[in-house]
Amino acid sequence: MRSPHVVVVMGVAGTGKTTIGPLLAARLGVPYAEGDDFHPEANIAKMSAGVPLDDADRWPWLDAIGAWAHGRAGLGGVVSCSALKRSYRDRLRAAAPGLVFVHLVGDRELIGERMTHRQGHFMPTALLDSQFATLQPLRADEPGVAVDVSGTPEEITERAVAALGELDRPSR
Repeated sequence: MRSPHVVVVMGVAGTGKTTIGPLLAARLGVPYAEGDDFHPEANIAKMSAGVPLDDADRWPWLDAIGAWAHGRAGLGGVVSCSALKRSYRDRLRAAAPGLVFVHLVGDRELIGERMTHRQGHFMPTALLDSQFATLQPLRADEPGVAVDVSGTPEEITERAVAALGELDRPSR
């Protein structure tokens, strides 16, 4: 039997990582970790002020998430993390080689609309364009799946579970 996946739920701000992550973890029967909780205070202050993070800001954050994921190897877990660039995902995989990504995808209009209705989150809608500009979607050689974010959280979670199930099927 295959050991449970450690899954990174990734995507630009507003795709629903914080909503889908716990639902996916519950469906998979594994713990969930909120990626935003791994940010140093300086990162949160910067984003709250509408200033995008640079790579130097992100490395300690990614290393903390990678350490959590490494600790869950063989046990399974779900963590949210934007993981917008290939280099970020490579850094996470260097810490936890068995990671699988669920890339939540949707168009700019839908995601922007959802972000305008969010309450109490430090990431302003003004940074969404910089997120899309930075985004490097999963490549064919990266373990993971893309999941459309239209519909209800339950429908999105069902699509993610089904897509992850397809990863486990032996290829012919």
